[in-house]
Amino acid sequence: MTVLGETIACPPEPVFATTLRDMNNPFAENEDQQALRTLARDVAMRDLAPMARHWDETEEFPEGSWEAIRKAGLFGITVDEKYGGHGFGDIEAAIVLEELGRVDVSSAILAQLTFNGPPRAIQHLGSEEMKERWLPMAASGEALFCIGISETEAGSAVTQMRARLTPDGNGYRLNGYKNYVTGGHRARVCLVWCRFPESEGAKGIGAVLVDLESDGVTIAGTHVKMGLRGTSEAELAFDDVRIEPEDVLSVGDATSSETFKTLIAHINHERCGNAAMCVGAAQGSLEYAIGYMNERTIGGKPIAELQGLQWKIADMATQIEGARLLLLRAVHLAGPHGTPPALETAMAKSAANLAAKFVCDEAIQLLGGYGYSREYPVERAYRDIRGLCIGAGTVEIQRNFIGSQVLRGAVPASAGWRK
Repeated sequence: MTVLGETIACPPEPVFATTLRDMNNPFAENEDQQALRTLARDVAMRDLAPMARHWDETEEFPEGSWEAIRKAGLFGITVDEKYGGHGFGDIEAAIVLEELGRVDVSSAILAQLTFNGPPRAIQHLGSEEMKERWLPMAASGEALFCIGISETEAGSAVTQMRARLTPDGNGYRLNGYKNYVTGGHRARVCLVWCRFPESEGAKGIGAVLVDLESDGVTIAGTHVKMGLRGTSEAELAFDDVRIEPEDVLSVGDATSSETFKTLIAHINHERCGNAAMCVGAAQGSLEYAIGYMNERTIGGKPIAELQGLQWKIADMATQIEGARLLLLRAVHLAGPHGTPPALETAMAKSAANLAAKFVCDEAIQLLGGYGYSREYPVERAYRDIRGLCIGAGTVEIQRNFIGSQVLRGAVPASAGWRK
């Protein structure tokens, strides 16, 4: 079995047991979803895994991964068939992201940006003209899309953003600076959250699409990171960039925060994708540790027979499954073309982030010195998922939201809660 870019031995599971469980599993995948998982896993193992360490060591953009995902037709998962995609939803996006993240999160993020980034927002919120212009490029893998939200003084406190539009004839001029724009140095299009005229706080925040080949756009730099080194975080500067009326995705009303609320709700797609990549990376780390423990011997016996280490595996597997089930609930509640609900999504992301941190850390411990070595893949997985615990809303932000909502009487979609 190949996981996290390395080949390991792993005992097979009885086919009959798997089939029996699937028959009674409320989240069992249908034939199309099973086929999609098989395809994504094949692409991951054949094309992404062999180069995962290279992208990390060199900090090169993973061109080979991009091309492999493109050739497999996987970029079009969530794009409507009308524009060249497959018309699937969050369930299928999570399946693909889990399988790609299982071997290389840096490469999986390329799909995440298309599945749950600007193209999804264009599809749900954009004009027909905007859809016809950009969605075929997303579905075919012709262009990379990025999203500009964070600024130097507006990270988690996004309502403090300063990027602003000023009127210019029938359009606008955009001035501002966006930080930590994933893939911004290689993208063709950026969805920029910004202030419309005369707005402050949450009121008046909207979003526009910027062709990064436009005059006035500058790549100010990229960050040197601990992990996710194949997909750099760019700094983008916008200096009097012309925004045509057809480039406006969502108009910000200076008297209302409704557009901002809509944009924030749309981040739930990204959060579910983030959770899926965490589950995938954790699964890959667990499988690598299992293979290592079955091969590594002490006193003539594999360390897999040591009870203390078995407990570690039990805790790792249980945390992964808990996070996976919360994620499955969130994406199933979204339906084929809806948006995952906020409370269930926050729970899924928080659980997946924390599970991935725990599992990848324990995998390093189980491998001992090998786990700490960059020659083995589990330390790369740990560094990669550490960034996912910050992106798309930190674990702390998710906890703030969950706690405040529950205290106000909000309940998740479980029958045991009083309503």
